[in-house]
Amino acid sequence: MGDGTVTPRLGNMKALLGIVAGAGASYGIYKLISGGSFKRNKKGATSESPGVRSSQPSEVTLQPGTLLAKVSGLDVVCPRPADVASGDIIHQSPGNLEPQHLKMLLSCLQTSNNPSDRCRILLTLGNAAAFTVNQNLIREFEGIHIIAGFLSDPAAEVRVQTLNALNNLCMNVQNQEQIKVYVPQVLELIEMSPVNSELQLGALRLLTNLSVTDKHQHLLKESITLLLSLLVVSNEALQVQALKVLVNLSSNPDMMDDIVQAQAPASVVLLFDARTATAVLLRLLTFAGNLKAWRPSAQVADELRRKQDCLFRVMLDESSQLHSRLVQLLSHPDGEIQAQVARILT
Repeated sequence: MGDGTVTPRLGNMKALLGIVAGAGASYGIYKLISGGSFKRNKKGATSESPGVRSSQPSEVTLQPGTLLAKVSGLDVVCPRPADVASGDIIHQSPGNLEPQHLKMLLSCLQTSNNPSDRCRILLTLGNAAAFTVNQNLIREFEGIHIIAGFLSDPAAEVRVQTLNALNNLCMNVQNQEQIKVYVPQVLELIEMSPVNSELQLGALRLLTNLSVTDKHQHLLKESITLLLSLLVVSNEALQVQALKVLVNLSSNPDMMDDIVQAQAPASVVLLFDARTATAVLLRLLTFAGNLKAWRPSAQVADELRRKQDCLFRVMLDESSQLHSRLVQLLSHPDGEIQAQVARILT
């Protein structure tokens, strides 16, 4: 791997996992030091990074330039000449990982038999994937397919970290070409996982980033009923994330036929209520506005009226309760909600 000292330094898998444990904090440390941020698609979901874990320099002394120093992100105490002040520190971050380090992490991920170990490795790879250079390297090392292989891991926590890593990798357009083949598996995770679970939330975040542009939205045609159903059974966080996907899809006129024909629970319209969380209601109104902007021909509208329980009948037909509920929201205390409602009704 180009560094003959790596294996002796690490010794075994547990040593690598000691490295990985520190890497969860390093992205946060990097952002605090650099003041920088990585670019995301403007409609993409915000992925959550682990919180920063502080470590005292006196607790760990690492040799600068070693794999331990580069991957962990812990403070590195450097050997220094006598004229250099005590306490000089070099901070490392996932953005500074070298190609051989990513290769080693991917290799260890494939050979690990311990779910906890796999979680920590995936967490490190996910943090590293916040940087464009690492997104490209992981793809070139076939890392996307290696990581995606853990979508079917028996351990739920491993599947969650897999989704989080893929979510960061998905911010790269070239990576989306490889990630898109796993959409059916991601949708199955949403359908089969417990409601309001981290698995569902992670899967929806990934679908949000994948649906930011029109290119891969057709892959979600069969998921619209599932997304609408989540709105009436899940908590606020999941509702917001499902609506982000629906807003992305409804922004594309080519998707509208599939959206309005999808089966929808009648209770969706009940969410247009002053008691609904503001974050949810704002996105619901954006979704409704996109639907209202669609103008079907009289013939198409008649055909849709004959479809039992389709979204058109629930939200767009003359018999829908939506209009009366929107009128009531004109008196909502939130000014932005009032403005959105007024635009829809105009």
